[in-house]
Amino acid sequence: MAHKKNEEAEKAPMEQAYRAIHKFAPISAQKVRVFADLIRGKYADEAMTLLECYPNRGARMLEKVLKSAMHNAEDLRSQNLDELKVAEVRIDGGPMQRRWRAGSRGVSVVIRRRTSHISVVLK
Repeated sequence: MAHKKNEEAEKAPMEQAYRAIHKFAPISAQKVRVFADLIRGKYADEAMTLLECYPNRGARMLEKVLKSAMHNAEDLRSQNLDELKVAEVRIDGGPMQRRWRAGSRGVSVVIRRRTSHISVVLK
């Protein structure tokens, strides 16, 4: 039985995945996830036009990573540039920079500078 599954896997064409990652992006992951949900599962060209319509900084950062993944596919001589779909978009929280600021009544207040890791996979 297991041998038959291996034969079927060999016959199926391998889909090439093209990825791009922006690590330590200086923006909160929460601000970018809104746009990640918007483009997940769409064609790459359609996702690019969707992101261009929004003025938000999160959309600009995700657009840059998506554009980089599309160029990676082009550099690796992808045969189906028009048929590329956004297979996976991950927005993970990165490390935080903690700064201290004087608060009221002599208390110090923590300011958290959040970062995120943005990764896009096209298939």
